[in-house]
This record gives sequence, C-alpha cells and structure tokens, in this order.
Amino acid sequence: MEQRVLGRSGISVSPLGMGCWAIGGVWRFLDIPGGWGEVDDTESIRTVQVALASGITFFDTAATYGTGHSETILGRALAGQRHKAIIATKFGWCVHEDEKQVTRYDHPRMVIDHLSSECERSLARLATDYIDLYQLHVWDYPLEAIPDLLEALEKLVEAGKIRAYGWSTDDVEGARVFAQGAHGAAIQHDLNVVRGAPDMLALCAQLNLASINRSPLARGALTGKYSQHTTFAENDVRRDQWSWDTFFAPTLRQLDALRDILTSDGRTLTQGALAWIWAVSERTVPIPGIRNVQQAQENIAAMRFGPLNAAQMRQIDEVLRHDSPAS
Repeated sequence: MEQRVLGRSGISVSPLGMGCWAIGGVWRFLDIPGGWGEVDDTESIRTVQVALASGITFFDTAATYGTGHSETILGRALAGQRHKAIIATKFGWCVHEDEKQVTRYDHPRMVIDHLSSECERSLARLATDYIDLYQLHVWDYPLEAIPDLLEALEKLVEAGKIRAYGWSTDDVEGARVFAQGAHGAAIQHDLNVVRGAPDMLALCAQLNLASINRSPLARGALTGKYSQHTTFAENDVRRDQWSWDTFFAPTLRQLDALRDILTSDGRTLTQGALAWIWAVSERTVPIPGIRNVQQAQENIAAMRFGPLNAAQMRQIDEVLRHDSPAS
C-alpha cells in the first residue's frame, strides 16, 4: 500500500501504525487498571524492530502508558534507527512514574504550565531530540483553554522539540477548534467497522487532518479470539465495564454476520477489520495494539491485501443497517 500523510504536516507514514499502549505493562489510570496486563520487555523490543523492518514506520505511544515505560521501551527498540521511524506520543495527564499511577491535573491550566517539562521527559524516555507528532491526551479538555494551549504547542514547534501536534478525542466540535493551530495535523479517535465515526472523518477531510484510529480492532473483539464468556485479568483495562459495553458487546453481537465479508480474499478477521478502515477514508491510519511478533506479522500482512473493495463495503453497510437498533 502507498504511504499516507499526517494531514497538513506533510509527514509521510506507513498506512498501518503500531499502537504501543499494550507494551507499557501494568499501571493504574485514576481508580481503574490502565494497562493490558504483564509484558515481556524483550519481546516488546523485538516486536517494534520486526515491525520497523517489515514496513511499519509509525509508532504511537503516550507518557501515560506504563507511566513512561512504553516510551522507554520504544526508545530502546529504535536505538540507531530513529531516523527510520515517525514517533507520536501524548501529554496532558499527571504521570507518577514511581507509583505507576496517572491522575488528572487539578486545573486545565496546569496542562499548559507543565507542557514543556512533560515534553522534555518524553524526549528523554524516547532517547530522541524531537517528537514527530505530539498529541493532547485529555479527551475532554475544556475548549476555552485551547487557544493558550495551541500557543504553547507552537512554541515547542519553534524550538524544534516537536514537528506537529494533534488531539486524541472523539469530540468533533472540539477537534474543529483545536485544528485552528497552525501546526495541527491529526485527530486520534475511535474507529472500527462496528464503531464508525462519519462526522469526525468528514471534519478531517474538510480541514486536511490525518485520522489516526485507536481501537481499530475494538480492543481485540474483532480478532475472533474472545467470546461473551471471556474474563480478563484484574490488571487488564478491558475488564472495565465501559470497555465491554463500548467495544465487546456490540462487536460480538455482529461479528458472525460480518465474518465472511471481512475474511474474503483470504484475509483473517484482523486483516479484514484493518482493510475496512483503509477503505473508509484515504486519511485513516489505524494503530492496533501489538504486543508480540506474531501479532505484528499478522497486522503487517494486512497491508499486502490493501483496502476492501466497494462491493465489500456496501455489503458491510447492509449488515450494519440491518442490525441497527432502528431497523
């Protein structure tokens, strides 16, 4: 597949990114698990290196993931090869590295006040002197504070610390306000075959923004590995009820009806789910969480198949319309 562009930044990336949330290990976000369970750092490093060698150039992480551990592992894995990779990371939460805990700042202004120091800590963990895409991670950040935040981000661009910035949010109108920044390039939002985002995709097209897609596999529900009887470990974020209600329940309800379409032309379910995202817009860059080499290889192979075709997309639309609550 051809490279995709991160919106107005002009930065080219592979059509598939590697989401690095899962390699952060165990940590807590507010009062719930924030990670995906225990990790093997050696396997994580090997996975990043296999991904890079196989054509993935875009790696998405965050200061929160493992309270910096994901950034550290990514930095180690890319040692000597930083110039081959495009790194996206995120800021905006209060990260307590020693306690493995992430909390909210007491006031939105504190996100701005700590922006420069947060950036420096991410740079150190990533073992790099610049970040390609720096993303606000606070999805409900108040709109009245955005102008001052954009001004602070522009100063980081001027200093050469970051190349472009974006926001991880599903708030379309908020994204519109944030995109007023001169170097605003991307919106990261939920998107998968069951959980569409037509309004956000339309906004990205209108404003020339990249659409970076978290949960492209519905937190694993679209892989076919889980059922309604699956129970996740106590330290796995997917144990949270919101995760089940938002991703697993609606996906598992419709998966059998979608299976034959998604697995057409020899694809696996995972590869078909990624193919749907590529077909829905030329601006999309899915970032599935990848924890091991086997997952990396399956995801990478999806690029050889490319997007679903128009007929397959129409079939999926028909299935989803038939299963919608209004039908």
